[in-house]
Amino acid sequence: MSEERSAALSRKDFVSDQEVRWCPGCGDYSILAQTQKVLPSIGIPREKYVFVSGIGCSSRFPYYMNTYGFHTIHGRAPTVATGIKTANPDLSVWIATGDGDGLSIGGNHLLHTIRRNLGVKILLFNNRIYGLTKGQYSPTSGLGKRTRSSPMGSVDYPVHPCCFALAADGTFVARTIDSDTKHLAMVLERAARHEGTAFVEIYQNCVIFNDGAFDSVEKGDDRAVHLVDGEPIVFGANREKGIRRKDGALEVVTLGNGVGEEDLLVHREDEPDPGIAFHLARMDAPSFPVALGVLRSVRRPTYEEMVEEQIRRAREEKGPVDLDALLRGGECWEIK
Repeated sequence: MSEERSAALSRKDFVSDQEVRWCPGCGDYSILAQTQKVLPSIGIPREKYVFVSGIGCSSRFPYYMNTYGFHTIHGRAPTVATGIKTANPDLSVWIATGDGDGLSIGGNHLLHTIRRNLGVKILLFNNRIYGLTKGQYSPTSGLGKRTRSSPMGSVDYPVHPCCFALAADGTFVARTIDSDTKHLAMVLERAARHEGTAFVEIYQNCVIFNDGAFDSVEKGDDRAVHLVDGEPIVFGANREKGIRRKDGALEVVTLGNGVGEEDLLVHREDEPDPGIAFHLARMDAPSFPVALGVLRSVRRPTYEEMVEEQIRRAREEKGPVDLDALLRGGECWEIK
């Protein structure tokens, strides 16, 4: 398909004929709609897209995308996606996963996908609960969270998904929220255009089992800060507050009385050291606003690029190889 034809695609081209089966009011609808809206603008033919999922509410995503897709097993979407992308580097491969699917049983697989910098897009729907299995606490549920599986309150410290991705040296790490469709679309487009692993944590409201989990982020001007590359970090209803770095730590300051924007931390997406992005990712109420936006975006050779290069060099150095001789060569022994 030519680029001219792909450029003419619209959101309707990415809408499948399947009935969408999420609870009325679920944040997944917003994520699905914005993804279908953004993809036509990327300029990639529709048949080049593949969506892969594991198990969970979010993992029904491939059914609703009019693209190629796989609904795989619990936590293993990164594994299947790795095979797809490595064998077909020209495909745009997306992973839809939830906090339970991706960070519990699938945590190991997610970790290695990110640290390898495989050229895939990972959408982690974070509703801080197991929704599909009726409301058990998940790896991202807060300490003390009362659920059907923790009636006295969870005694597990939660995983911070963006910190997890940054600790794996992720080359693109971002956070957004389902209710802010403009911001969500912006982050999805940035992720789509990133070369390498693009990890996006999406705060997603579960109206049945964890309704209002992100109300504090949505309803307070001083509860969230939108990161802008190259600009000082300012927030508040009247942009009267900011984030300053002092003695290696972050602190909230009020502008005025000798404190100006020139004293604030300037956000740098391409900072080679992920340390500051890690601090920003950990910011949380009540002491800090939650950071939304692109925390880190750096360029590094991808896994599939290096695999292709290694294959090319092997062919140059060793020439044509007889597979049978290869299998029978080296150290062989007979078991009796």
